[in-house]
Order: sequence, then C-alpha cells, then structure tokens
Amino acid sequence: MKKLILLSMLLLAGIFCYAQADYKVVFDITSKNPEDHNTIVRQVNAIMNSNPDAKLEVAVYGDALDMVLKDKSKIAPALTQLINDKKVCVKVCGFTMKRNNKDESQLLPGVQVVPDAIYEIISRQREGWGYIKVAH
Repeated sequence: MKKLILLSMLLLAGIFCYAQADYKVVFDITSKNPEDHNTIVRQVNAIMNSNPDAKLEVAVYGDALDMVLKDKSKIAPALTQLINDKKVCVKVCGFTMKRNNKDESQLLPGVQVVPDAIYEIISRQREGWGYIKVAH
C-alpha cells in the first residue's frame, strides 16, 4: 500500500511539474472598455508572479484597438512595461488596423501586427495554448 501511495505521489508530482513548465495562454480582447484592458494587465501579472516562465500572448482586434494606440491607450505604461519585460507578446490585427486607417507608427512600442488576430488565436490553440476571452 505504501508503494502504491508513493508511486501515485510521484506520478502526480511529475504531471504537476510538466504542466508548470508548459504554461501557454493566449488572451482574446475585442472590448473598448478600459476595465477589460486593466483586466489583461492584472491577469498577466498574476500569472507571471506564479509562473515566471509562462508564455503569454494578447490578441487585440475589433473595438480593443485603442488599447494599443499611443494616443488612446489608458494602460500604455503598464502594457509597455509588460512588453519590455518580455512577459507578454501583444499582437494586433492587421485587418482591424486597415479598417480603422491606422498604421504601425501609431502603436505602442513592441506591439506586433499580425494579418488576422482570429487566425493567430486559432494557431495558438492548435499548438496547445490555453484560451481566455477577456470581457465583462
């Protein structure tokens, strides 16, 4: 019985260690609401505090575009800090930018443009990333 318990504990420890090492999450945001923008910063910081090796990505499109624009972002300092610290990769939809007549020079430093944010999200999910839709 002791051997069975020990074996079970070792198995669970191995699973836990593997899960911790492979923590990858893509956040999906389309909201213009600054509360939702703050939520992403809070969630990314919480994850990074508990798992500094996590890979995190934010896919921005639709009405969330203001979140990553230099002249409109309400969270620019916090988001820029996360990007500079390499804690999160922020990717904005090229289709959304084109539809809103915006170009890369208007983005916060470090924000990357991808052709299609939805395709980016689907690609990450195929790679085994977790998915979180941020909205109120």
